[in-house]
Amino acid sequence: MKELVITSLLGIGVLAFDILKLRKFILPLIVVGLLAVVGASIVDWGMNENLFGKNMIIMDNYALGFTSILCLLTLAWILTSTDYFTNEISRTDLYALVLFALCGGYVMCSYTNLVMLFIGIEILSIPMYVLAASNKRDMLSNEAGFKYFFLGALASSILLFGIALVYGATGSFQLDAIKNVLATAGSGTIMTAGILMIFTGFAFKVGIAPFHMWTPDVYQGAPTVITGLMSTMVKGAAFAAFFRLYYLGFTPTLEFTASIFAVLAGLSLIVANVMATIQVNAKRLLAYSSISHAGFMLAAVMTADSMNPRMLMYYVLVYGIASLTSFNVLYHVSKFQNGAEGFDAFKGLVKRNPVMAGAMTLSLLSMAGIPPLAGFMAKYFVISHILERGYTWLVIIMVLTSAVAVYYYLRIIVSMLTPIENAGRIVSTDSNRIGLLVLSIAMVAMFFLAAFV
Repeated sequence: MKELVITSLLGIGVLAFDILKLRKFILPLIVVGLLAVVGASIVDWGMNENLFGKNMIIMDNYALGFTSILCLLTLAWILTSTDYFTNEISRTDLYALVLFALCGGYVMCSYTNLVMLFIGIEILSIPMYVLAASNKRDMLSNEAGFKYFFLGALASSILLFGIALVYGATGSFQLDAIKNVLATAGSGTIMTAGILMIFTGFAFKVGIAPFHMWTPDVYQGAPTVITGLMSTMVKGAAFAAFFRLYYLGFTPTLEFTASIFAVLAGLSLIVANVMATIQVNAKRLLAYSSISHAGFMLAAVMTADSMNPRMLMYYVLVYGIASLTSFNVLYHVSKFQNGAEGFDAFKGLVKRNPVMAGAMTLSLLSMAGIPPLAGFMAKYFVISHILERGYTWLVIIMVLTSAVAVYYYLRIIVSMLTPIENAGRIVSTDSNRIGLLVLSIAMVAMFFLAAFV
């Protein structure tokens, strides 16, 4: 309960500080507040506190773990994005929206009732629609916001319809009650339709093929810093909710639907990696990369009945760190190249800003799954577990598409190493350099910390 209350009050406090002309204290307030949330999660570990009545939200270890991860990713995003905001007023508005979206992420990690799931998704989604269109002078940003809103609303409608059908078939919104009905009576026509509609809604939200069509356009059109938030905190919260649904509620259906999960995971990996190889825009390349990683995380959801949730937590954190780093570097490179986002914009980066070049290289190699970086262990956990379940063909696809990913990630790395004449240095703030160094160290350190997962 403390985690949700602190973050909610933090969002309100940011707006209050803006009204009181105390804008210079807003960033310290956010940092202290988010660290307090992480501290509260540690204190509450193992308590399994119920919120808002019986079995609406429960802050179990799964919820507390993901709450801490989302909080840390948001904190890292804020500290490395301070120079994005052109003035203090826009900074206040956007910080408040991010904090309110984070509240929705907390609900999505901790729900035990399908109504709370839907509420959490909407609390997260509505601020993100605004953030995607926050660059009002850019037509691509306006277009991205509209596409994100329209398809997000469509996905929410399908999800809500599915929830209604599940309620009609079981008479309950509670995950444990739904699980008992599925285990004893099986799934009839209405129940099956409801489960498929909920799955379709989630598939849109997390951007897996063939429901991924919005992802490259929205990622490219939204401000680069906002795209970094979408690919980390938002995607992490969505998969936390997705896994929890099948971990606590729809577990009996995995026996029959696992093949659907496997096919869509394989399709996501193939489509995303093939399309990424022909991209000339680095931002769209990273968008297809996110779809590829969504395929890995979908495979984790597919085995929710046997996989340790800590493996998904590790994957979300590792991918979040790498993705946040890559989008941050892309933003600064594009900013000093008059908005250019092609591979040529990275030429000479190793001399123009060695810290950015090093951080970008580590993030790309981590997402490719190259040891000794944490991305290797994240993929290893998923692949080894999928192999134990007998999905050899999916493992082959994962390995082959990861090899393809190395190719298109290396295209950016080669550009950074390519010398260019008369190119000035790319300057960043001290907080950004420190943030990139910390994130780079984390990508290496978490490789060795994987033994504790």
